[in-house]
Amino acid sequence: MARDAIRFWRNGQPIEVSGFHPRTTLLDYLRLQERRVGTKEGCAEGDCGACTVALGRVRDGHVSYEPVNACILLLGQVDGAEVVTVEDLASRDSASRDLAPRDLASQEGLHPVQAAMVEHHGSQCGFCTPGIVMSLFTLYHDGERPLTREAVNDALAGNLCRCTGYRPIVDAALQVCAAPANDSFSRAREATAQGLAAMRDGDDIVIPHGNGFFAAPATEASLADLYARHPEATLVAGSTDVGLWVTKGMAELEKIIWLGRVAGLDSIEETADALSLGASATHARAFASLARIDPDLGELMRRFGSAQVRASGTVGGNIANGSPIGDLAPALIALGSTLELRRGESTRVLPLDAFFIAYRKQDRLPGEFVRRITVPTLKDGEVFRAYKVSKRFDEDISAVMGAFRFTLEGRRIAQARIAFGGMAGIPKRALETEAALAGVSLDDPSGWGEAMGAVARDYQPLDDHRASAAYRMTVARNLVFKALSETASGETRATRIIVRREAMEAAE
Repeated sequence: MARDAIRFWRNGQPIEVSGFHPRTTLLDYLRLQERRVGTKEGCAEGDCGACTVALGRVRDGHVSYEPVNACILLLGQVDGAEVVTVEDLASRDSASRDLAPRDLASQEGLHPVQAAMVEHHGSQCGFCTPGIVMSLFTLYHDGERPLTREAVNDALAGNLCRCTGYRPIVDAALQVCAAPANDSFSRAREATAQGLAAMRDGDDIVIPHGNGFFAAPATEASLADLYARHPEATLVAGSTDVGLWVTKGMAELEKIIWLGRVAGLDSIEETADALSLGASATHARAFASLARIDPDLGELMRRFGSAQVRASGTVGGNIANGSPIGDLAPALIALGSTLELRRGESTRVLPLDAFFIAYRKQDRLPGEFVRRITVPTLKDGEVFRAYKVSKRFDEDISAVMGAFRFTLEGRRIAQARIAFGGMAGIPKRALETEAALAGVSLDDPSGWGEAMGAVARDYQPLDDHRASAAYRMTVARNLVFKALSETASGETRATRIIVRREAMEAAE
């Protein structure tokens, strides 16, 4: 059975919307249909954060709020969620909307986050402020206590401000998030959870529009059947990439299949030997599980886009789009991950590095979709390193991303598995470099040079606006040396993080 409308929760009420174009974004719906224009369009590509709104979903028995970029999120993706915009905050916590500017921080008319922003002078022109407030709203509800300045910076990495500088904004966050959330949303959580549960069903969604549709299958069987019948349709998981096809490329996507309602496709299972990630598991939900494999993976995911991108983007989407500069694929290739695909009733498994054939071309048949990624955990004697090199620390695409797994026998490298992103048209293993490292001693750096030189036989990088080919080659060679020297010394990313945090705390 299929329904022809999406359902979501707004201001304590269920909302049903049908008949929209498959490409309609949440931002366009809010501004053009609801006329809620507090949510702004800045970059229209999920970078600046001016369009940030919060989505509430039931996680582990309670409503959890996450920030998302409304400019690239498709309207259909809010099915089953609570949608919260900046206008909703004061209206839910206010008896009066007519407050003089000098009285704002002391009146009950503002949400606690808004009041803290006023008190600390966290806004000037105000264009970015609604998105910043919404990011802080999600932190206010779900951040750990006590909050550190670093945690606030991470939460705000997807929000750009050109006027104020970030110190007063961070100060506002530290003040308001010092105590547990106490607002109308926290008081209504039980009622909201009940409302979201009442909207939940096992029906497929198919919303026709002209010759196309927006569809959201509820089961894997429904997805497999629908995609087999419409292999030309665009699969959407988080829309952090496809959304740009719409807003920047003006792509005429007439048939869209959203994976977010497929039961079980977002599952995460950890065993002693492997981590199994369903294709629609978001980066935010996979973060902790990946970090448990190795601290370097945790640090890589911390720098993966922004909180908004991690809340929407999925592991399977990052792999399936085949980007040569995606950060996750090289790391998972180095770890020896495998990919499970499904087409109709048939499934198959292949090594992740065999999935990528050429630029934006993968070993995926018409009507076939990524189902699951299995990541082996590290065994005794195995060491992992991952490095992201980019122009900016936060929210930037890598110029070069290198990942290394060394199998050690004493102080000798018995086996190496290395992959790079940004060095070829696909995420690619460095087979010549791996071979050159076999048998190399960690105590004899003079033997490392051959492996560094082998990088030039593995890759012929290109010049682009992120980096020149010469820069990429130099960086890749140096990362080989860095991985070897850190392994030889026993230095770990966890050690460096502790040292950095201790230095920051001492400075404060």
